[in-house]
Amino acid sequence: MLVAAAVCPCPPLLVPDVAAGAAPELDAARDACADAVGLLAASRPDLLVVVGPAEHGGTFRQGAVGSFAGYGVDVRVRLGRGESAAAPSLPVSLAVGAWLLERAGWADTPVEGLAVAEGLDPKACIAAGEELASRADRVALLVMGDGSACRTLKAPGYLDERAAGFDEIAAAALGSADTAALMGLDDRLAHELKVAGRAPWQVLAGAGSGAALAGRLLHEDAPYGVGYFVGVWS
Repeated sequence: MLVAAAVCPCPPLLVPDVAAGAAPELDAARDACADAVGLLAASRPDLLVVVGPAEHGGTFRQGAVGSFAGYGVDVRVRLGRGESAAAPSLPVSLAVGAWLLERAGWADTPVEGLAVAEGLDPKACIAAGEELASRADRVALLVMGDGSACRTLKAPGYLDERAAGFDEIAAAALGSADTAALMGLDDRLAHELKVAGRAPWQVLAGAGSGAALAGRLLHEDAPYGVGYFVGVWS
């Protein structure tokens, strides 16, 4: 069953080498993510699964490798210990998650990755979460995903007046471990607002349904016009 979860944003800019001179702008988000990953370690899970959005869904074994070479820096990350040479390269969201784990010195618990197609139907997301929760007696999730990308005129999706309201609902649900509210997020509206986190959050909702976990929001901001949330469930 699900015993703990951490929710973190997944922009490559979280990696200081990628952000370069702009790195200090996300220091508060990095610190909150570190606190959230620390809670996962304290939960002593039997299995940790990093869940994040991607163009296509897929699973990744421990040892899978990701890279930020596409962003102009020679930074490689590995999903947990060991090597999985035959595994495909991690999508960016999972690579950011792997970087957070490496930064925290995660070593003991087995780690796997689940890439969730951004357009995956909510019911399928919820079912995927339920399956994850059944994988071990004590399962923890590191859930990567951003809110809307339409909060300002300079945002990637330009300004959409619906974006702030969507993010407010999502932040409240993530901060209170409200699985019903997460399950009810409108996938069509999320697509229009370029919400990368909708599908992973609904996987989390499926995993957490019935687990009676309490939630807490550690950080909320919208730099660059994109909603970033950091939360913990335990």
